[in-house]
Amino acid sequence: MALFQYFPGNYVWNLAVNMALESGGQIGEIEDMCGPLREAAARGVDAGTAEFLAQWVKMADKLLGLAAEDEALHRLLSASRKLQRAALYLFVAERMQGHGHPGRAATFASAQHAFRHAVLIGRENAERVEIPYEGKILPALLTRAEGVRGPMPCVLYVNGLDSCKELLYWSWLPRELARRGIATLSVDQPGTGEALRLHDLPATHASEEWASVCYDWLAARTDIDATRIGMAGISLGGYFTPRALACDPRFACGAVWGANHDWHEVQHKRLLREGENPVPHYWNHVQWVFGAKNRDEFFKLAAGMCLDGILDRIRVPFLVTHGARDRQISIDYAHKTHAQLINSPRRELKIFTEREGGVEHVGADNMSFARDYIADWLAEALGGSTSGYRSIV
Repeated sequence: MALFQYFPGNYVWNLAVNMALESGGQIGEIEDMCGPLREAAARGVDAGTAEFLAQWVKMADKLLGLAAEDEALHRLLSASRKLQRAALYLFVAERMQGHGHPGRAATFASAQHAFRHAVLIGRENAERVEIPYEGKILPALLTRAEGVRGPMPCVLYVNGLDSCKELLYWSWLPRELARRGIATLSVDQPGTGEALRLHDLPATHASEEWASVCYDWLAARTDIDATRIGMAGISLGGYFTPRALACDPRFACGAVWGANHDWHEVQHKRLLREGENPVPHYWNHVQWVFGAKNRDEFFKLAAGMCLDGILDRIRVPFLVTHGARDRQISIDYAHKTHAQLINSPRRELKIFTEREGGVEHVGADNMSFARDYIADWLAEALGGSTSGYRSIV
């Protein structure tokens, strides 16, 4: 398997399209949005992103109008589905813009509004919560376990470089964990989503600083079992998660959806154009995420982002997954992370190959295989059920 190649030769734009499809986008709507963009995509990764924004916002606006018509007729479930797709298209379009580009802030605000309204009227299992952090907040979505009496096990689910909690929700891992009796807290950690855009919280290499705060917040809740809190990360979360578990032994297990053992080294490779970038306007983006004034300052801030020398501290079960043909992050990093988990009582490395699919970065070509595998593994590690729970009435 491979990425759906709507725009030949333009990995970054194709990645965005695949992200939308895997998150619930409709193929006909994708065609309507992308058809007018073929010429813009051929001009390169960065040049046509304003046109990308315009086409995807146009579709989102149409869906918002259709959802309003449904809602006027009290067809709330139908309206919620359209609102979610509108929000998805807005988030994907916003993600493609450089920091400070015209329309970016307004697009993010529209996406947030649409998503929240969709959750409300559709009664989605995605309660918005806010975790106090450094005088500000980390916004998150709490997805509750199904069919569980008493305190729930829970997974802290964290973003990569260019994601947000809503895209974590639409990865459908929270849904699959809920079916297996596990709650999920999908969080906008520093450097991502609302935490960066609305609360000016840049990323830090020391992920334990915010992950431990999230653990404390979960452990203080009477509906969460503090002895069964795991952590999972996608993409750059493949660095943040092992780092946090190495520094905070209270987490019961960890899993990564894409390894990211030495992200500082990856940046040097990207300078040399080795491997693909995840977003347009890449250096503009990473400097914004880390609160750096220029590229030199960014490299100084990213210098600590290597897992060498700390993974022997992890003494709980840990799963490393990776796509066999990941074009962003070398598969070698998955082997390094797994090899250094020498004190984990249950370390596992799962490479997704052509046999099943999910060979691209975080399974962008087919997320279903990694999603199910990670959900099953976390359920086994946290005492959930891989055969599912019956709802308790």
